[in-house]
Amino acid sequence: MRLVGVGLRGLVLGLVYGFDFVWRRRWILKFPIIQRPLFYSFKRGLPLSVRQALKLSTVAFIFSTVLATFLPDQCKRKSTVWQFVVQLFYLYIGTSAISFCWELSHHLLQVVHTRRFSFAPAQGSAAAETNPTEMLLEALEQSNPRSLMQYLAYLDLCMVSESNVEPWRRAAFFEETGETYRRIVSVCLRPLEQLTSKLGEGLEGTSGDKSESLAQQLNSPTDTHLDLKLHEALDDFQVCTWSSRTLAALTARSHQEDRYGVAQLTGCNTEVVSTLLSTVIAVEACLGKKTSPQPAQLIGPASIRWATTSAGRRDGLSIALPKKRGGVIYDKAFAMADVLRTSIYQIISAFEVDMQANAKAFVLDKNWVKDGKPLYGTRDILVQKLMLFLGFNAN
Repeated sequence: MRLVGVGLRGLVLGLVYGFDFVWRRRWILKFPIIQRPLFYSFKRGLPLSVRQALKLSTVAFIFSTVLATFLPDQCKRKSTVWQFVVQLFYLYIGTSAISFCWELSHHLLQVVHTRRFSFAPAQGSAAAETNPTEMLLEALEQSNPRSLMQYLAYLDLCMVSESNVEPWRRAAFFEETGETYRRIVSVCLRPLEQLTSKLGEGLEGTSGDKSESLAQQLNSPTDTHLDLKLHEALDDFQVCTWSSRTLAALTARSHQEDRYGVAQLTGCNTEVVSTLLSTVIAVEACLGKKTSPQPAQLIGPASIRWATTSAGRRDGLSIALPKKRGGVIYDKAFAMADVLRTSIYQIISAFEVDMQANAKAFVLDKNWVKDGKPLYGTRDILVQKLMLFLGFNAN
């Protein structure tokens, strides 16, 4: 009957590990910022696996020991105090070893599944000479949304755009017709446009004269419908990050590597800058920043445009959401805003001379901000935001 106690401890360990796995949503893959060799990535996770295994086995050991005291006497093993202590020690070592094996397996799957996969034919082959980007474009356009194949395709595209590991693949993006570059920009703009649209829908509830009732709702300890919408909008954070980085890298590199000028002639540069500006404004609204078109008299020292405190309105964009620091929505929005600002500054740094000349000639908005109503905000707000970035005053 002593196996009853061992089975009870195994059951408690499985329940604790399963609860932790579900509560922390550990089935979601976390792609590393920097790709390292396979063995090095696996070795980096060993200390974390040991700590997590010890933590879970300790919790399970305490719970199982407490539950074992309520077992009937016939299910308990008669032993001395020393034998009882040794038995507990062996049980703790056993549960720790089992937890460590589970953590190691989970970490191995994370490392293997988040490795970069190159969506390109072998260099020097006939396909690499004729159409080296078709495999990548098919994976981006035809793969199921939020599938592993789609994530790996966006990761591969981002690494090709940012690094010089495979410059021959990036050179193929700027082919003469401009069709390839237009398709790549389109698949990267799509996640950002969806993010901006969802954020706009989530922030629409803050408009009108309902600011007081909204403040009461936001002060509620429970999640509101607005919080759920914003959380859903930021749920695809990883793909949006890769898309923003890819767009910024390709736009900046087009200044030197685009021999045919397809980035400018197809209007992709204007589309990219307008979308990034609109998205960063929407994300900053989630962080509680007030953004509204400012008249000339409100421009302060160093050309900084001071914000006003008018009523919340989606078109006016003076929405302020007092999100709690450290919350899931705030953390994702803060990280996304940082990526978007860095992307815009990367483009500004590459085209600074041209943009400064356009600003002096009062044609900056015509060359870098598209006509019509943007996804979020107004065209005037986008132009003012671009001027802040051009003066390196946006933060």
